[in-house]
Amino acid sequence: MSSVPLTDPRSDDRLPERFPPSAPYDEGMLDVGDGNQVHWAVHGNPAGKPALVVHGGPGSGSSPNSARMFDPAVYRVVLFDQRGCGRSTPHASDPAADLSVNTTAHLVADMERLRTHLGIDRWLLYGGSWGATLILAYAEAHPERVTEIVMQAVTTTRRSETAWLYEGAGRFFPEAHERFRAAVDHAEDPVGAYAARMNDPDRAVREKAAADWCAWEDAVLSMEGQGTPYTDRIDDDRLGFVRICSHYFAHGAFLEEGALIRDAHRLAGIPGVLVHGRLDMGSPLVTAWELARAWPDAELHVVESSGHLGGNETRRLVMGALARFADRPA
Repeated sequence: MSSVPLTDPRSDDRLPERFPPSAPYDEGMLDVGDGNQVHWAVHGNPAGKPALVVHGGPGSGSSPNSARMFDPAVYRVVLFDQRGCGRSTPHASDPAADLSVNTTAHLVADMERLRTHLGIDRWLLYGGSWGATLILAYAEAHPERVTEIVMQAVTTTRRSETAWLYEGAGRFFPEAHERFRAAVDHAEDPVGAYAARMNDPDRAVREKAAADWCAWEDAVLSMEGQGTPYTDRIDDDRLGFVRICSHYFAHGAFLEEGALIRDAHRLAGIPGVLVHGRLDMGSPLVTAWELARAWPDAELHVVESSGHLGGNETRRLVMGALARFADRPA
């Protein structure tokens, strides 16, 4: 592990706020099996350095704004919607959508299938929060396919991390946590209880559970001053997001506890930049710290004034890393 000062000139104010919005030059639906079609889109330079954006959630869906972190003249930026969300089908808001075929292993296989479909040999990986977990799972399974990794709001979705988010953080927000627990009758396993309600055939039950879940998520982020990003999700997007989240978190992300940090040695030789806010209440810094210690080629940047959602300093650090890696051969 190395640590780069926050005044690193590679992430200074000369970088643009973001690159201009762009329309994808190519997009489509990829049949990944099990009745699932995954939506993908490609921005930037068709001859540029390949990069894959791995969205968070799980179940948030991709955003074209994430492509604006990359210089479109030098990067070929691939976005995709993970199974069950965004424009992928079937959508998890439909209780008939089978989540038994929506696991971390399935998503890793989908990423490999997409890489092959697009004719890409190796690519840079960028993402945050749940996206960081999925990046690590993919890179540790296929290190030969990864050129570099850039992550913010680092998580590995260990059961201990999930327990902090849905139980431990309640020490700081007891009123909101009481409402979160009361909504599932103070179940011993609240995450599992929410997962069960998100599979209820009654849409009204699912809508209430989704609203209560998102209210808690927003409470945890409330000190960051960035509104209510979870509650602001509407209709089917909110239902699908909470159904997928609770499904993954109730099952420990379908990963052996601690495996992603234990196996970080597989990332040796892959340069990595980790950007994490000191004030991240949802994903405390300790996970990024432990990962950086286990991954010899990782740089950890701690942003003192930032939380889970990041801000200007986080963006500068991420864009600085992407600018630096643009010159490395794919």
